[in-house]
Amino acid sequence: MSDFVREDRDRNERVIHGLAAASGVGLGRAYLREPDRLHVPRYRIAAQHVEDEQRRLAAAIARARRRVARIRARAASRAKLIPEMGAEELGYLFDAYVHILKDSRLVRGAMARIGTERINAEDAVRIEVGLITDAFKRMDDAYLSARIEDIREIGNRLIAFLLKKEDVKPITALPKGCVLVAEELRPADTAQLDPDIVVGLAAQIGSPQGHTAIMARALGLPAVLGAGSALAEIETGDLIAIDGDRGEIIVHPSQDSLRAIRRRIDQLRAERKQLRRLAKRPAVTLDGIEISLRANVELPFEMDSVANAGAEGVGLLRTEFLFLNRATVPTEDEQAAALIDVVERARGRQVTIRTLDLGGDKSSSDLITRFGESAASALGLRGIRLSIACPEMLEIQFRAILRAFAHGPVQILLPMVTSVQDIRTARDLLARAARTLHRRNEHIPHPLPPLGTMIEVPGAALSADALAQVSDFFAIGSNDLTMYTLAIDRSDEHVAHLYNPLHPAVLRLIQFASAAAVRARIPISICGEVAGDPRFTALLVGLGFRELSMTASSIPAVKRRILGIDRSSAVRRANLIMSETDPSRIEALLDDVHEAA
Repeated sequence: MSDFVREDRDRNERVIHGLAAASGVGLGRAYLREPDRLHVPRYRIAAQHVEDEQRRLAAAIARARRRVARIRARAASRAKLIPEMGAEELGYLFDAYVHILKDSRLVRGAMARIGTERINAEDAVRIEVGLITDAFKRMDDAYLSARIEDIREIGNRLIAFLLKKEDVKPITALPKGCVLVAEELRPADTAQLDPDIVVGLAAQIGSPQGHTAIMARALGLPAVLGAGSALAEIETGDLIAIDGDRGEIIVHPSQDSLRAIRRRIDQLRAERKQLRRLAKRPAVTLDGIEISLRANVELPFEMDSVANAGAEGVGLLRTEFLFLNRATVPTEDEQAAALIDVVERARGRQVTIRTLDLGGDKSSSDLITRFGESAASALGLRGIRLSIACPEMLEIQFRAILRAFAHGPVQILLPMVTSVQDIRTARDLLARAARTLHRRNEHIPHPLPPLGTMIEVPGAALSADALAQVSDFFAIGSNDLTMYTLAIDRSDEHVAHLYNPLHPAVLRLIQFASAAAVRARIPISICGEVAGDPRFTALLVGLGFRELSMTASSIPAVKRRILGIDRSSAVRRANLIMSETDPSRIEALLDDVHEAA
């Protein structure tokens, strides 16, 4: 018997829990990828050799950029295997690596450390990677935390080149039907996997928001990441199942489990076919109420999956990607080019662009230097507060957005609004940005794009009637609204279980904001996690929402739910839920109507 096919009789089933990173179920034999182990030397260098050492690092950076370009080309050649993504979209993933290899904190820090500490380049890179990843781990922000794998990837490549090793080893010659198990899976390797060979992925570290997870979802490969050291007990050839929906890795499944797993695989295959057929069908309730389903977008490469999912536009484009992994604020031209690309790829569908939401848990050392600890506090300078404190930065962003507006329908969303004055100040800056562009003879459609308010703190929800008088639309951010209402930090394991968007206080704030928008006759959408969960769909329709924004992959399932409900029954159930004060009773009522559909 080969190492790849191990005897499974008399082995006890074991379940390892991790993070659900890519949906689906895969069943196959484990294939372990041994971790790359690079021994990083540490030694002092003489003062007269500092420049030589910095030049050695610069040469490694140049070589790494050439290698990334080659990997990008190989990944693009496999684009035909990735229905949601083309060669151009794959390029955006590798653009992140190129940015890190330009003038990022990693490069600047390593260069400076060689000079200040007079140490070798390999050790300088190792120290900077450690400091950056430790800082990102402490941030309660999924996007920033997910960039850890990008920093590690580039750091490993630089160290390998400095040590004159060919490269950290690629994944090659995988047996058909395997589940790839590793300490960490690199995005560059994941992008080149063959879905006809690999049936699932499992790794000790990683997050659902990282590039490895993004690539796994694009390939349609079930993936569980962040499973910890328990994965080390798996051996090549072990029969395992990957449940990317539940975040479970089942080792040596029993006969009963095998039958259940195979049934789920068949069901998911049939369900995917059914959901694909819904892509071009409008989301209309049984009694003819049309619901607009839009996509949340973090990075431009997601735009093709937005179209494939049947989204009616972008309900939330996060602009933080423009500002990360760089030493300076992006110029107007840089921001405009990226936003124009997204708007053009929306092909006439509306794009809601949220202004910069840095600050709080997504702060930076530059912000802390300028504004002190307020820039690192969730209750300090973040969202629109930070933008108003830096009006020149907001005006530049507004000019970039207005230039994109000339290429397709756009509306602007302001984050973390708490007062009418926030909106008035932003509107004045938007008008000033428009006047600047007019003086430059730049074309801007008239009137200016709608300016909306994000309802994500209790104060905004409770003053929604006043905010509605100066806002063109509302968008509820249910994640932050839940956090601020219940004073729950989801990253704190002692209280994370108390985070509950079904808490009566949260639901009443959502209802209050929705009613205020209806009275003011302005559109209102919801773009938090509840929007993409079919369990909540009937409740949201019953509360009056006609626009829901979610990750593109959630749209088909939510659309199917909408097609099976009618507004009148949804309103009755919403009224019943809103009359309850017990979260467990609310959850039971929600599940009851969901399961009855």
